[in-house]
Amino acid sequence: MSDARDAVLARIRSALGPDPVVPEVPRDYRRAGTVPAGSPELLELLVDRLVDYKATVITTTAEGLAGDLRTALDAGMPAGGRLIAPPGLPDGWLPGADVTVDDGTLGPRDLDSFAGVVTACAAACAETGTIALDGGPDQGRRAITLVPDRHFCVVRADQVVQSVPDLLVRLTPTRPLTLISGPSATSDIELNRVEGVHGPRTLVVLLVR
Repeated sequence: MSDARDAVLARIRSALGPDPVVPEVPRDYRRAGTVPAGSPELLELLVDRLVDYKATVITTTAEGLAGDLRTALDAGMPAGGRLIAPPGLPDGWLPGADVTVDDGTLGPRDLDSFAGVVTACAAACAETGTIALDGGPDQGRRAITLVPDRHFCVVRADQVVQSVPDLLVRLTPTRPLTLISGPSATSDIELNRVEGVHGPRTLVVLLVR
């Protein structure tokens, strides 16, 4: 530790005294939403947020998911583009598709050769348009959702909650959490938007009502 840092910390300890009083932090903010998970109004709000973030949203049903996912892949993947998926993706989502199941051995350079990834999610927050992944079997390790250029993510209606507190309750903080609010994007000081810097530049969400 540097002499300057020691001096600063010593002055802080002196100012606090031997028995510093820790002020009580008010916790009267809203802890949960007022709308049940999966309600139509939450689904519409989530779609509105995602579209505003420049994501593509496809509304589907459990019966139509495989067909709509196949259509989305045909429209969004380049010719000959390779597709990767986590090992626990439900059977029937990608019938007949040429897909590589991730075994955890591929590094960043290997993953960069894939044009897209298909996953499920852990939960989604309607108010912020945020989709949460927690590394579960149907989502896989973080790397496969950060390196490929296109992310096709399936969100079930019952996974959509109203607020951030509602979302956090559904997540385990010790798991490898990834929070997604639209395609990866950043802006420089002149507000020039650049996509695909920190993750996929294309996000396609299939919302299963």
